[in-house]
Order: sequence, then structure tokens, then C-alpha cells
Amino acid sequence: QAQLVESGGGLVQPGGSLRLSCASTGRIFSTHVMGWYRQAPGKQRELVATITMTGSTNYADSVKGRFTISRDNAKNTVYLQMNSLKPEDTAVYYCNRIYSVPWSWGQGTQVTVSS
Repeated sequence: QAQLVESGGGLVQPGGSLRLSCASTGRIFSTHVMGWYRQAPGKQRELVATITMTGSTNYADSVKGRFTISRDNAKNTVYLQMNSLKPEDTAVYYCNRIYSVPWSWGQGTQVTVSS
């Protein structure tokens, strides 16, 4: 069964960095606009970054200048480089396609920013 698999999360101190990865068994990313979402406890899932098939990117204001989304179509993987992390970035992070019915969601990867 096709799955989205997010990885790379963890516990980091404020100001630290993490690099998240999203890969898939059975889903081809190269023909889709892809995005990273996050969901904090008690809050709705929000879209934080998107990347088109040709590499154009867009970011939520809350992460602009700190997060960078990228993709490697040969590896069928999407990345999210997160720098200058803040406690308010704490959430479960997910990837999925944009502008189409979402694929089944993966389990996400937990990011916790705390001292």
C-alpha cells in the first residue's frame, strides 16, 4: 500500500536546526506540487511550505526566512530544512501533495523545540 513516510524530527533547543525528509513507497512526487504541513496540539493542520515541480517555493509568514523546502525528484523525496527554530514550531510535521485530493496522510514526524 502506498505510504508517505516523514522522518528527521526530534528534540532541539531554540535556535537549533533540523532537516526533515519525506519519501514514499508507491507515490510519485515529480508530477505534483508538494507541501509540508504541521499540526500543533489542539490546533488545525497548517500548510507551511510548498514547492512546484520546477522548484518554485512559497512559505507561510511564520516560517519565511527560516525554513527551506526542496525536492529531489530522482530520489522521490521532499525536504524541509528548518533553522532558527522556535518553541512555537513544535508540532507534528507532514508532507502531502497540493492542489489535488491529498494522499493518505503519513504518521508525520514530531518536532519539539524546547530548552
